[in-house]
Amino acid sequence: MELRHLRYFVAVAEELHFGRAAERLYMAQPPLSQQILQLEREVGVPLFVRNSRRVRLTAAGQAFLEDATEILGRVGRAVQRAQRASRGEVGWLGIGFVASATHELLPAILRAFRAQCPDVEMTLYELSTAGQTQALHEKKIHVGFARPPVEDPALVVEPLAQESLVAALPQGHILAAGPELPLEALAGEAFITYPRQPKPSFTDYVIQACEQAGFVPRIAQETLQMQTALSLVAAGLGVSLLPASVQAIQRRGVVYRPVQTSTAAPALTLAYRRDDPSPVLARFLEVTEAVRRQ
Repeated sequence: MELRHLRYFVAVAEELHFGRAAERLYMAQPPLSQQILQLEREVGVPLFVRNSRRVRLTAAGQAFLEDATEILGRVGRAVQRAQRASRGEVGWLGIGFVASATHELLPAILRAFRAQCPDVEMTLYELSTAGQTQALHEKKIHVGFARPPVEDPALVVEPLAQESLVAALPQGHILAAGPELPLEALAGEAFITYPRQPKPSFTDYVIQACEQAGFVPRIAQETLQMQTALSLVAAGLGVSLLPASVQAIQRRGVVYRPVQTSTAAPALTLAYRRDDPSPVLARFLEVTEAVRRQ
């Protein structure tokens, strides 16, 4: 018994007319009649009562129709699910991200992807750049939004956004007013930064930028979270250098000033495994590119 036999049977059962069923199936009536007879021989009981005036289902045929309809429906749903999976519209996607990715670009990407693929289960993990690299290798995530960039030959790394630096200063600070701030003006300040380990670290860039400006920053406090750093700035415990997108966070007691440096902040990058065949990942990358170009 093949699926086509079930389709032929359901068409005749719904039409109760071999001629109309044959037209519906785009086939001639005699082959359809032969296929139904073959099905009845295989089932072992008559499924239709036929005479010159009408065709009707037997009790066995009525019972068979219920199951045949369910089977065809399940097959149709299986085909649709397979097609959607091949287009990356169903499945699971693990996403790693650094906190600074959440200010502008990542939320826009997630909104666009959720709108296009509402049935994909997304799991998000806030991880350092080093943590994302490890998670990618261990296949715990499919894609990572990292800063500073990942350097790993097993990964594809694509730049997403290049930003300038801003200084987060306590409200009322002597440098809180005015235009762009030369980085060397912060030479005497206490800095609030992030741990230098594991590497790569955003703090390494901050130190390098300060050294290029002619001074070594005095690190007064390290914190894991950008929100915590801003809270410490608001408390007057120091200043912090951050990517410009952080200005999306409006914190009472904190003033942002653009900083003049010889180099930009480390780019926000997208990283994923070169050998990852996931259709969901491929669809996510398409959406990411479309959002990035908007």
